[in-house]
Amino acid sequence: MQAKPQLLGLPSYKPGKPIDEVKRELGLSKVIKLASNENPYGSSKKASEAIQSIAFDTAIYPDGYAATIREKIAAKIGVNENQLVFGNGSDEVIQFLCRAFLTPDTNTITADPTFSQYKLNATIEGAEVREVPSVDGVHDLEAMLEAIDENTRIIWVCNPNNPSGTYVNEDAFVDFLERVPEHVLVVSDEAYYEYVTANDYPETVPLLEKFDNLIILRTFSKAYGLAALRIGYGIANPQLISTLDPVRPPFNNTTFAHAAAVAALEDEGFIADCVEKNTKSLKQFEDFCDKYNLKYYPSQTNFILIDFKRSGDEVFNYLLKKGFIIRSGEALGFPTCARITVGTDEENKELFSVLEEMLTAHPVEQ
Repeated sequence: MQAKPQLLGLPSYKPGKPIDEVKRELGLSKVIKLASNENPYGSSKKASEAIQSIAFDTAIYPDGYAATIREKIAAKIGVNENQLVFGNGSDEVIQFLCRAFLTPDTNTITADPTFSQYKLNATIEGAEVREVPSVDGVHDLEAMLEAIDENTRIIWVCNPNNPSGTYVNEDAFVDFLERVPEHVLVVSDEAYYEYVTANDYPETVPLLEKFDNLIILRTFSKAYGLAALRIGYGIANPQLISTLDPVRPPFNNTTFAHAAAVAALEDEGFIADCVEKNTKSLKQFEDFCDKYNLKYYPSQTNFILIDFKRSGDEVFNYLLKKGFIIRSGEALGFPTCARITVGTDEENKELFSVLEEMLTAHPVEQ
């Protein structure tokens, strides 16, 4: 048997270490996971109640059209129902886009570093991936524009960007859209949209009326706390959505995901509370970094990228032995950094204590 040549040696996605595995390996009774940007406050109780109410409804396939959640989202963000496509997480919508638009004779443009799934899925389709270095963690939109040619099909704008947490502001993004050729699809991946507090962050949904080559990605995995259920969606003009829909597998969201997402969407108080707590906690991280003269990337997400001026793997391993799972920047394009999910107040305080111990016991020359 012979697989596609582009699959040979292609790395698979490496998630953060599971809590139970770390406990077994290191003999720890308590482990705090701050690696995958999950909501430390869980999800709305209404979401859990919605799942429980249909816990025995397992014999019937889910609604392949996702009618109820489609109606709710369309009403909430102000679009028509035929402007939405649903995926098994927004990751699957990325897969739809690559499958629909990329071939071996095309190319796609990403920032570098950015979310790994753009490059992975494009490579599987055999497309050329043009990676444009970021400037201090922020997409270099001018350089991305210069990388476009007649064979370019997709440009990915991760906004806010993962793993840096930085963002492209509205003026820069609209100017960028104005200059992207019509044959190139612009993907605004907004997985952390609900956490954003910057006043000049672009409101992209109204831009769909002007730019037919724009699609917006959002998810229930982050602020809504439904990562285990895998439900995300794309927003675009109806023609683009109809082009993508044949790529979507039948029944690709579970009945439980639909029910939980509907309930979570209705609990605006839960989201507001999570965002408020996250904003306060991010400030605590920034204050900690300032105290120890550590560079950090200003974040509009629920994580922060910190430059510890040493190997990211060293920081990862030190914290792992103390019962904290984070992400080393070594594999994220920031070799001297660590990406840390913002936790609860108690988790953050414990983490700061361990980090202080590390920085005091193993100082780095300034």
